Amino acid sequence: MDDRRSRTRQRIVEAAAALLAESGRDAVSTRAVSSAAGVQAPTIYRLFGDKQGLLDAVSDHGFTAYLRVKTEREPTGDPVEDLRQGWDIHVEFGVRNPAFYALMYGEPRFGAQLPGARESARLLRDLVQALAREGRLRVEAETAARMIHAACSGVTLSLIAAGAGEGDPALSRLTREAVLRAITTGPEPPDTGGFGPAARAVAMKAVLPEVGPDLTPAEHGLLAEWLDRIARAEATGPGRGAGRR
Repeated sequence: MDDRRSRTRQRIVEAAAALLAESGRDAVSTRAVSSAAGVQAPTIYRLFGDKQGLLDAVSDHGFTAYLRVKTEREPTGDPVEDLRQGWDIHVEFGVRNPAFYALMYGEPRFGAQLPGARESARLLRDLVQALAREGRLRVEAETAARMIHAACSGVTLSLIAAGAGEGDPALSRLTREAVLRAITTGPEPPDTGGFGPAARAVAMKAVLPEVGPDLTPAEHGLLAEWLDRIARAEATGPGRGAGRR
């Protein structure tokens, strides 16, 4: 994309973003955006395809702002505390930018994920994988990441729906801590012997990519399946995973 076309595209996205922030989703009409950006309506269709393409670009613009805040934060060195801070940043961004958040997370479309959404998911997976490598996860890493995302986005949308200053201020904290208790084993290092089979299985699966050529692809797959089974068996409770032999 040449510089002039790129600048025009950015101007349109910023105009649409401003309308969204000021007046909500309904204000982002092709006519209003073209007027605010100083372009003709056909230019929008030429650059974005249709209105949904424009909304996707605005949503990605929101993700860029959100990720800037997240990546500027200095890691604490403790993956659990980093998850807490990441959760709080997520909720705060949503409550302060409700129209953007609703567009980013409130309207999922099957099979469609924007670059910003993929990067956000990657950052969360990296934090969860750090916990897994330390032997501090009770459940599979992918399951833990999905639990965190589902709970955090649900809390944020609930607070947005309640309206400014009306939501329960303790809701986010209580939900956050409940999820962390459900997925983590605690701060003890693995060599204390305080971890159960599930945490050890999740930790071993997390380091499988580092094994390299020591295992064949088939052996990797079989071992990963066994480790997942061990983790799931403990997570389902005593006796419930013991049916297989």
